[in-house]
Amino acid sequence: MSEEQLSPSSYAEAVALFRSQVIGPLLCANLRRGQVGTALRELSEQRYRAPGRTDFRRYHWQTLERWYYRYKNGGLEALKPSKRRDSGHGKALSGEQRQLLVAIRTEHPDASVSLIVRTLIADGRLDEDMISEATVRRFYRERGLDRRSLQIEKSDKVRLRWEAESPMQLWHADVCYGPNLQQDGKTLPLRIHAILDDASRYIAAIEACHTEKEMDMVRLCVKAFRIHGTPKAFYLDNGSTYSGKTLEIFCERVGVKILHAKPYDPQSRGKMERFWGTLRQGCLNHMGSLSSLHDVQVRLLSFLDKHYHISPHASLMGKSPTQVYESAVATRASDQMLTEQKLQDALTLHSTRRMRSDNTVSVAGKQWQLSQGFVAGHVVVVGRCLLYPQQAPWIEYGGKKFVLEPVEPKNNAHAIRSHRPKKGIDSVRFDPPKALLCKATGRSMEPKP
Repeated sequence: MSEEQLSPSSYAEAVALFRSQVIGPLLCANLRRGQVGTALRELSEQRYRAPGRTDFRRYHWQTLERWYYRYKNGGLEALKPSKRRDSGHGKALSGEQRQLLVAIRTEHPDASVSLIVRTLIADGRLDEDMISEATVRRFYRERGLDRRSLQIEKSDKVRLRWEAESPMQLWHADVCYGPNLQQDGKTLPLRIHAILDDASRYIAAIEACHTEKEMDMVRLCVKAFRIHGTPKAFYLDNGSTYSGKTLEIFCERVGVKILHAKPYDPQSRGKMERFWGTLRQGCLNHMGSLSSLHDVQVRLLSFLDKHYHISPHASLMGKSPTQVYESAVATRASDQMLTEQKLQDALTLHSTRRMRSDNTVSVAGKQWQLSQGFVAGHVVVVGRCLLYPQQAPWIEYGGKKFVLEPVEPKNNAHAIRSHRPKKGIDSVRFDPPKALLCKATGRSMEPKP
């Protein structure tokens, strides 16, 4: 599988992905009647940074409500915005003014907006009537710098034990550092990636790797989705392995929400940490001297199948992870299972390119060509699937799909070139010198019958 990153195919998809992340906690929660409004108002108190913006802002609960029901009725496509009518208009505050106002409120949280504006005008750092007090208040409110927010005392967090209501609702994913491997005189790192079902503690997938990249997580997700289907949500930390665009877009395209734990709060993901402790005690600490990932992988699978999955678990009231997990498999929704085609579509990368005059295009550092010559010089959409990096890319042009071929310069030297048809050349009479001659001699341009 290719290591390249997925990215939104358009600005509209980027905005739709952002909106789905904002309302993600509501979509994944099992809210009863009357609880949606309360949850929306709680979300409206948080601040978010939209795509293409450098500042954070809040959204009114009614706006969030529209996003919520649009997603439920039409999915990600329904959250795509239409073109703004006020596109290109300037903002009330410049970047320097924003930084100045933030710095003053941070250093002097007790100062009122009126006092701040009067002082800045008096010492010449703001022109009179440049901005109103209402604009400054709105600016502070959007960033959580209003006096009311700053004066609220933060109480100590009350931590409660929690779990998902049933299997396949919430999955955890994390990486564990294992003992280094010795291979051909080289020391190679060992990273264990795993996905755990919250309600059953069942391990949906586990993989031994040398790296902890985002594509390692994507490959593990594909492995788990093929066997078990898709959960409703992932609960992940904020590391680069789990916060990249490729993973986010891939999960959104298959209908899986991604929820990130709060920074510096490892206790919120205690189930995953508990599994890593069990894995270390029962497997990783006793593997001895191994030299290959295959040797590690078979031991991991043996530990899961012969011990962890079938052993009684205290938090499951004495049941084993397999017993709890399999009880929900029979009632699993059919739309949770993914077809291979849907997996490929979710991991398809599109980019806009211009075909060269020699009918070639560069894709992922390689040169590709198209046997048809009518697209030379035209802008086309190049598509390729990250799931199968060895598969040839293709172009989409005129509503049709054309598979590319590797460029073979030596073979092309002996290839027969086909000429493009010149439509209408013989049927249109155009002879400037003859026209002048006929005008000078008084003869007609029309051919004799």
